[in-house]
Amino acid sequence: MGKSQLQSKSSHHPDLITTNEGLAALLSEFEAAPFLAIDTEFMREHTYYAQLCLVQISNGERAAAIDPLAAGIDLQPLWDLLVRTDIVKVFHAAHQDLEIFLKEIGTLPVPLFDSQIAAMVLGHGDQIGYDRLVRAMLKIDIDKTSRFTDWSRRPLSDRQISYALDDVIHLAAMYPMLSTELDQKGRVEWLADENAKLADPATYQTNPDDAWKRIKVRSMRPAPFRRMMHLAAWRETEAKKRNLPRNRVMRDETILDLAGSNPAKADDFGKIRNFPGGGNGKLVAPVLQVLKTVENMPDSTLPEAKIESRTARPPVAVMELLRVLLKHITDAEGIAPRLIASADELEQLALDDDAPVRAMSGWRYDVFGKAALRLKHGKTAMAVKGRHIRLIDIDE
Repeated sequence: MGKSQLQSKSSHHPDLITTNEGLAALLSEFEAAPFLAIDTEFMREHTYYAQLCLVQISNGERAAAIDPLAAGIDLQPLWDLLVRTDIVKVFHAAHQDLEIFLKEIGTLPVPLFDSQIAAMVLGHGDQIGYDRLVRAMLKIDIDKTSRFTDWSRRPLSDRQISYALDDVIHLAAMYPMLSTELDQKGRVEWLADENAKLADPATYQTNPDDAWKRIKVRSMRPAPFRRMMHLAAWRETEAKKRNLPRNRVMRDETILDLAGSNPAKADDFGKIRNFPGGGNGKLVAPVLQVLKTVENMPDSTLPEAKIESRTARPPVAVMELLRVLLKHITDAEGIAPRLIASADELEQLALDDDAPVRAMSGWRYDVFGKAALRLKHGKTAMAVKGRHIRLIDIDE
């Protein structure tokens, strides 16, 4: 469907912006906003890069949805507004939205505020969903029946637009509440490292040389492992170039089969699981070239064998005590446990006092790391009183 058709069939919902004149008028209302709540709707089932289909924005008083697919619309004024550093951009679970904006704008819309991270700091649970947070803070149940709609089809219905707008309307209402509570509890700085990761463009960029890490494999000898690494890098580059999902170019199991069997001629590809087009497929030649290039590499480029991890496990009792301590402290502080330490990080800490984990630096050390070390070294005991855990300091 061409853009002119998209425009002619667009909904006439008053809060759907489809023209440059409408966009200019909307943005003029947001010029002095201290913050903007932002959300996007997109599709990526058939592409490598997400297709931006709608941008929702609110300053807490006005909310509107901007249609990037409308004929002739120029989004540059919107991008100019979003990169202004005097306006806080508020998202919920921002990663995918920010990945889209980085591609569209070429930079990230900083400064950022992620309500999901703020909610974790304030004790609303690990990676709380938007609808649950709205219910907890605003006592509103969100209608999520349009969640899996095809946002690329036009016209958009009034129901779709209202659903999309609700996300930024409620987000704009929650932002001042979350900010006030963070300030009152002295936890604004607790967001710093999480926000720094969100604001780093490298977070959203996939290096083809690292693409093999997405493929699940338990063990592999050095030679096929090297082939798998280079085939995964080739697929990543090809998927980007053709704007196709990775598995539409080639499936993971096909890469593993190629890496193991190392076909030398076109006829061999008929035996490769799910290889596109078999021995007559258009990918035979480039894949053979990748395999030939790898075969001619010196032995010094061989990686170590990929072996299923059998790392040392900490004593079960120590792990259980650290889990109880983490739960006790995070409950008392009103903070999500995952924001302090993951299960893997707890294992590392159980094995090594100097483990390079988040809990051993900054505010996390003050809240949990210090207590964890005291528990490990017998300087703190835990007891149960009624239904609660008590920490008891033990004199030397």
